[in-house]
Amino acid sequence: MPDKPLRADARRNRARLLEVAEEVFSTEGAAASTEAIARRAGVGIGTVFRHFPTKEDLLEAVFVEHMHRLAASAETLADTGDPSTAFFEFFRAVVDGSVTKNALVGALEAVGLDARDAASSTRGELRGAVTTLLAGAQRVGAVRADVDTAEVFALLVGASRAVEHAARFDVVGERTVGLILDGLRPQK
Repeated sequence: MPDKPLRADARRNRARLLEVAEEVFSTEGAAASTEAIARRAGVGIGTVFRHFPTKEDLLEAVFVEHMHRLAASAETLADTGDPSTAFFEFFRAVVDGSVTKNALVGALEAVGLDARDAASSTRGELRGAVTTLLAGAQRVGAVRADVDTAEVFALLVGASRAVEHAARFDVVGERTVGLILDGLRPQK
């Protein structure tokens, strides 16, 4: 029997829980308590467990929602009409948001979950959205024709991981991302 659709207030509570849990898990890691998340979300602990039977379920749902938002962002940018700007803005946005994503991956690993498994439902969605962005940027000559989606993902992962190691990411990171993006552009 299919799940009953959530009432409007239950949908709002779930969305608020995911939003707050992302903030809390990304700053406190897996040690964050569900009680603190419930308190900050303005709901009771029973509401948390009604939506997410375990803290691990909540953490996984937060990560999946984060990845869905990334894919939706790529799709929205692809519809803006400027393929070059869309591709490069998405690349920068992923790197800019990587501190949160990396923290969520760390929290997943701390409770014995694999981020790749957790995000398996979003993998195709994200890959398709990035492929669309890349194809558009290549079509207008903004990105080299010999670059493929796997390489873009490798560069995104590398740049995102570098964020963790750059003490002054605002300066070093901007230059690093700029160098990567320059390398993606066609040679003159």
